[in-house]
Amino acid sequence: MIKLLTYLKGYKKECILAPLFKLLEASFELIVPLIIAAIIDYGITPEALSPDKPFIYRMCLCLALLGIVGLMCAVIAQYFAAKAAVGFSKELKSSLFRKIQSLSFTEFDTLGNSTMITRMTSDVNQLQNAVNLTLRLFLRAPVIVFGAMIMAFTVDAKAAVTFVIIIPLLSFVVFGIMYLTVPLYKKVQEHLDRLLGITRENLSGARVIRAFGREDSETERFNGANDRLSVMQRVVGRISALTNPLTFLLINAAIIVLIYIGAINVQAGDLTQGEVIALYNYMSQILVELIKLANLIVTVTKGLASGKRISGVMELSSSLDDNGTSVPTGGADVVFDNVTLTYKNAGSPSLFAINLHASDGETIGIIGGTGSGKSSVVNLIPRFYEATEGAVIIGGKNVKEYPVETLRKMIGIVPQYARLFKGTVRDNLKMGNENATDEELVTALKDAQAWDFISAKPGILDYEIEQAGRNLSGGQKQRLTIARALVRRPKILILDDSASALDYATDAALRRSISRLEYRPTTFIVSQRASSVLGADRVLVLEDGESVGFDTPAKLLESCEVYREIYYCQFPDEKKEEVSGI
Repeated sequence: MIKLLTYLKGYKKECILAPLFKLLEASFELIVPLIIAAIIDYGITPEALSPDKPFIYRMCLCLALLGIVGLMCAVIAQYFAAKAAVGFSKELKSSLFRKIQSLSFTEFDTLGNSTMITRMTSDVNQLQNAVNLTLRLFLRAPVIVFGAMIMAFTVDAKAAVTFVIIIPLLSFVVFGIMYLTVPLYKKVQEHLDRLLGITRENLSGARVIRAFGREDSETERFNGANDRLSVMQRVVGRISALTNPLTFLLINAAIIVLIYIGAINVQAGDLTQGEVIALYNYMSQILVELIKLANLIVTVTKGLASGKRISGVMELSSSLDDNGTSVPTGGADVVFDNVTLTYKNAGSPSLFAINLHASDGETIGIIGGTGSGKSSVVNLIPRFYEATEGAVIIGGKNVKEYPVETLRKMIGIVPQYARLFKGTVRDNLKMGNENATDEELVTALKDAQAWDFISAKPGILDYEIEQAGRNLSGGQKQRLTIARALVRRPKILILDDSASALDYATDAALRRSISRLEYRPTTFIVSQRASSVLGADRVLVLEDGESVGFDTPAKLLESCEVYREIYYCQFPDEKKEEVSGI
């Protein structure tokens, strides 16, 4: 939590001025009871036939001036506190976002998207509120409480003993409740994580849920998580709610004792009526400030719980070491040397002893059943995951020898699930190469077989794509993501089942277009379609994470049982012809 406060470093002035002006306001507020006592004792005296109106007017003017100056100090303090809190939130969000971007896929898998979204939004907002209130009240409340006690001693030492007794009791109540609620607020945020995860799944998978008629069961699941969150919030709320009644009880008991002692002393002539009123006002000020302090403690407690969760992300070390210094020498051949991959907490390897060699400019097909490890193979090339054993070598060097940014600039990736962002077609394509000209964008669209539908859109390159590409079909989104990768003119092109939504004719045209690219990238085509890898120079066949074949499509048809099953399952007529020929 202390490390997070470094994000206030750029707001030192605001962090000093906000409490300073609050202390000025508190100082003026402590003078008010003395002026009221003077009005009662000297302006309105029982002995005089009429009140001393000039004196009363002067004192009322002083009260008005104190109120105006105090208000100005409060507004200025609020301005500086808000500026520091918002700036702190901005800096923290930026740093947290950069940290999340630096994490490898392994950490993403461990944390989960919903958890990171909660850290970026709810947790940071809780911290922002805590910083704001702390700058305004953290010093003001103790100054008022102890200042009121000191001022009470200047009025009457005997009566002020009540303050000495009541303040430790109030502190015990306030900090005891804080001690109980801090760990509970952490649990509240964890329940909120789970609820957000369920909400995210339901919103993103709404069509699937409705298609299978699972609305009722998903509603029950959501309600269950929501109820658990509500129960935990009620538990924390009940404990926090004890703060006000307990403080009111103690303060009012102290006020009763104070008035009783004051009445005896007034009757004995040791105290004036104005001094009793001043003592009562000081006790009331303590009550008000302790209520504010209780609210501050609740907010700070939530902020501390959120701060620990954010610190957990900030202190998380990426499993990906980015210490490489090598510069690409021009070659784009890819070698897998006895590579094994075991995902974190997976237990058994997802890939086992994979060996392959893709020459510069060669096209490699990767095929296999669902869950055979096809995507895992290509995810090792850009170092989305690290090989557990063995080495992935590009251009004669281990991928770990390249800086991650340099390595990934060599590679154009089309992910399994097409992801587009809100913005124009041009904006989305320039993610591949921000310096690309419109002519290069059009060329990439044509190579990706996307120009036919993009050219028909209003604005063409300026056509606005909605969030997640909602205004495009699945095939259109896939072709745009392929164009985005081609804009980079990569040395290595990875197509991870990126034509699954395309018809066979478009898929074939796309593969022909890629094979004719002038810069001849080393291409990896991941697919479950045998037709998609027929034009590849060689094909890697996977089964349960192991390589069961790596050869040309024609030779695999003769020698690899797994490939033969996939092929004839998709081309049954050829098997019939083969049987009839025999």
